Amino acid sequence: MAGLENLDCCLGMLFVGIPILLVLSIRTIYDYEKGLVLTLGKYSGMRGSGVQILMPFFQTMRIVDLRIMTIDIPKQEVLSKDNVSAFINAVVYFRIVNPEAAIFNVQDYRAAVYQHSQTAIRDVVGSRTLDQLLTDRKAIAESISMAVEKDAKEWGVDISGIKIQDIGLPDTMKRAMARQAQAEREKRASIIISEGENMAAEKLGAAAKILSESPGALHLRTLQMISSVSADRTNIMNFILPIDGIETKTRDEKPKKGA
Repeated sequence: MAGLENLDCCLGMLFVGIPILLVLSIRTIYDYEKGLVLTLGKYSGMRGSGVQILMPFFQTMRIVDLRIMTIDIPKQEVLSKDNVSAFINAVVYFRIVNPEAAIFNVQDYRAAVYQHSQTAIRDVVGSRTLDQLLTDRKAIAESISMAVEKDAKEWGVDISGIKIQDIGLPDTMKRAMARQAQAEREKRASIIISEGENMAAEKLGAAAKILSESPGALHLRTLQMISSVSADRTNIMNFILPIDGIETKTRDEKPKKGA
């Protein structure tokens, strides 16, 4: 009886242990992943996609995702070259190109990319003025990407790109920029008005010269103006005779005798 009980106990342990061993030894790797096998803590090879069999308790596997990943850099305050505070929000796109370096050269490649991107944003933005920051956003993002990629290569990481999502400014700076933009618009409007008046004066001068050289044309222009004004009955026209002509006739008249 005791032997049968021991046999039943062994069989029960086998029925329980075999599924556990299968779970520990079988790993599935997808097409977008790579598996790094460690045998007793030592790197022993890389596995591709599919079902992989490991030696339980002797081998472990670190799976690395090869797809493009993103890291959101939250809004942080950065001081520009001309001492203006700006709030920068960016997104980092990267992927693993060397799984071995990503696992063995850095403890946490995501944290390393995140911290290095924050530092690069402060360094690059700090070397630009506010006007450059607002107008050359794409060039600044490329400079940040190059600064991060230089060190990320050692971690087996390729920086696909860094995009600046938003550039925030303090309210006082926004109001100052609004006043500057308004002044620029008023300046352009004044220049356009002045240029128009200058062109109009030139045209009027040329027309006056032509009319002065042709007395008949001047009379025709006067009649045309009177005709256009008289079309509206609400208009009142006053004609003023030349005073010089009246005074001349008065002087030419001689007093009668016996008056």
